Amino acid sequence: MTETATGTPVSLGLPPMPRTRRSKAEVDADRRGTSAQKVLLAAPRGYCAGVDRAVIAVEKALEHYGPPVYVRKQIVHNRHVVETLEEKGAVFVEETDEVPEGALVVFSAHGVSPAVVNSAEERGLQTIDATCPLVTKVHREAVRFAKNDYEILLIGHEGHEEVEGTFGEAPQATQIVNNPDEADTIEVKDPDKLIWLSQTTLSVDETMETVRRLRKRFPNLQDPPSDDICYATSNRQAAIKKIAPQADLVIVVGSANSSNSVRLVEVALEYGAKAAYRVDFAHQVDESWFSDAQTVGVTSGASVPEVLVRDVLSLLAEYGYEDVEEVVEAEEDILFSLPKELRATLKAHGDESRGLGGRGVRPRS
Repeated sequence: MTETATGTPVSLGLPPMPRTRRSKAEVDADRRGTSAQKVLLAAPRGYCAGVDRAVIAVEKALEHYGPPVYVRKQIVHNRHVVETLEEKGAVFVEETDEVPEGALVVFSAHGVSPAVVNSAEERGLQTIDATCPLVTKVHREAVRFAKNDYEILLIGHEGHEEVEGTFGEAPQATQIVNNPDEADTIEVKDPDKLIWLSQTTLSVDETMETVRRLRKRFPNLQDPPSDDICYATSNRQAAIKKIAPQADLVIVVGSANSSNSVRLVEVALEYGAKAAYRVDFAHQVDESWFSDAQTVGVTSGASVPEVLVRDVLSLLAEYGYEDVEEVVEAEEDILFSLPKELRATLKAHGDESRGLGGRGVRPRS
């Protein structure tokens, strides 16, 4: 037993027992194919510019302000990243009322609603807004169209932090559409003054199907000024679409609460992969998956550090998948400035080591 900061006892449970992994010889004995084993490694994969920026923001805050630095929600949806930052002194909370008055809190990359910002101000909290700039763009669109008396159909997963933040910008003017089937039943006030926006991490294909079915009912539905699904989500899905038809197995590295990682598994299966699984860490890969797999596709969600992908590649090499071919869909080169509140602190301390976050990608034209 241990205690939380409030003194409430919490049972940590027993550590998981390590699974006895079958040897390569045992796996080879069950293997049904005879052709050479290879890996198709998706590019781009892993960290996008918005994630890189958010993680650096927490690291720099810890460095310059010292721990604890509070973070509302997970800074990004990845277990390894969150656990690593916790070890350095970050404290993750669900809501701002869990943060001591006057303390420093970082808003996650997924964004927050105006109500959360107001709550932080009321408690006298110092804030660093690490919202991805591409999410901020969608927030601004929601505000602008609501002011112009448009009804907003927000395509996204109800309960996801990003959707909660965008919805909170114009709750009276917004309806959430979770999937294509809901497009067939949703009712609107004025079908001639209607626009759709979307969560940035959705399946491109499913989103377009939702829009198609909405437009079938509401022909005057307007598109957002630019794509809301972010370049990183689109690029990672495009890369796995190229790999999936050739893959007996696809392994997606990413956490269960990462929308874009979960979508990659779905896209892989939809586009022809014979099997696809998501793992947080290499030790979660089940070697029984290799029995029918000559070609293995590997990718990772936009909040996954490359070290976790390398661990999976090392494990695959142990089982004979040493031939790695990178399948390149796009070159990513986007950089985002760190949050303005943090840039001012870094400048005051003469810290010029990293004022930018990201190495991200625009889709090929």
